[in-house]
Parts: sequence; C-alpha cells; structure tokens
Amino acid sequence: MSGLGGQITSLWTQFLDLLSKLVIPDWGALIGLLPILLLGPIVLYLLATTGIWTFASLRRPRARVRTLEGPRPAALGEDGEAAFPVGEPFCLRDRLVYPPGTTRCEACGRDLAVRCPMCGLERPADIDTCGNCGLVLKVEPRIRALRPAGPPPGGAAAA
Repeated sequence: MSGLGGQITSLWTQFLDLLSKLVIPDWGALIGLLPILLLGPIVLYLLATTGIWTFASLRRPRARVRTLEGPRPAALGEDGEAAFPVGEPFCLRDRLVYPPGTTRCEACGRDLAVRCPMCGLERPADIDTCGNCGLVLKVEPRIRALRPAGPPPGGAAAA
C-alpha cells in the first residue's frame, strides 16, 4: 500500500503545485509584463488622437488674403465707360486702378488722379487735400494683417 499511497500522495502534491501556480501567480513576472500589455493601448490612443488632430487641422477653413500688388483694370459702368473707385489712384488714359499710395502710372508715366470720396472732384494723387471740400485724404499703402478669430483681448465682445 505504501507504493500506491506514495503515488497518490505524489499525484496530489503535483496537482496542488499546479493549482497553486494557477491560483497564486508569480507577481514579479506579471509586473514585468505590464509595460508590454499597456504599451499597445497607449500607442493606439496616441495614433488615434494624432490622426484626429491632423484631420481636423487639414479640414479647418483657412483665411484667404488677397493683396493688390500692381495695377488692375478699371471696372466698366453701365454705359461702357471706365468706372473708377472713389479714393483710389487711377490712370484715366490707360484705365488702370493702382493700389493706395501710388502716384505715377507704370504704363505711361503720367501722374495718377484720385476722386474725392466726399465731393467726387478729381485731383492729382500726390495732393493730400481736396481743393473743393477740404477733405484730407492721405492714403498710404495698406499692410494686410490677419486677426485671430475669437473675442477681442480682455474677453469682452464688441457691442
């Protein structure tokens, strides 16, 4: 019996050793696996959020700025004649409108004219004051600057 009892005891101790490995794990080995187990979800999260940010930044509307660098042809009125804008220098001979601050025509070399916004009288572009109404129209080349969208500094909305 000792032979059969010894075998049963040995089988029972082997079963208990196996069961103890399943019920009571090796915590040192499991903690060593934590970086590998957590690295996958962290990488997937970072890839997903980066992809969303990239997609959102590509789809965001962009500000469009158009700068007037040279002369442009004057618009035609209903009668077919050139209609020059008020307050901008223009060349009557070449029918070109120039950016603010220009005083000479690039095509013919003549002095440009400006129509007064208040009374409509034409005068040379190099004279700042209208001789008819006295309006001082000192036009300088504009620098285009973009303002960020959102409320003004201080957080108060303009009324």
